[in-house]
Amino acid sequence: MNSVVVPVLGAIFNLNHASNVVHWHFIELSVSNVILIGTMFVVFALAIALPFPGAAARRRGGSS
Repeated sequence: MNSVVVPVLGAIFNLNHASNVVHWHFIELSVSNVILIGTMFVVFALAIALPFPGAAARRRGGSS
């Protein structure tokens, strides 16, 4: 990246404030990490619940 773009990217998000933190017993996570972990759980659950593409054709004995 050139030196003109870097200051512009730094100005998009203001990082000069206290972070938002989720406290749960002895666990302390930032809100962004909680959202990321929750999204990962949702994607994992969908990967387990949804069938693979072409699974029905393989069960019938057809080729895809």
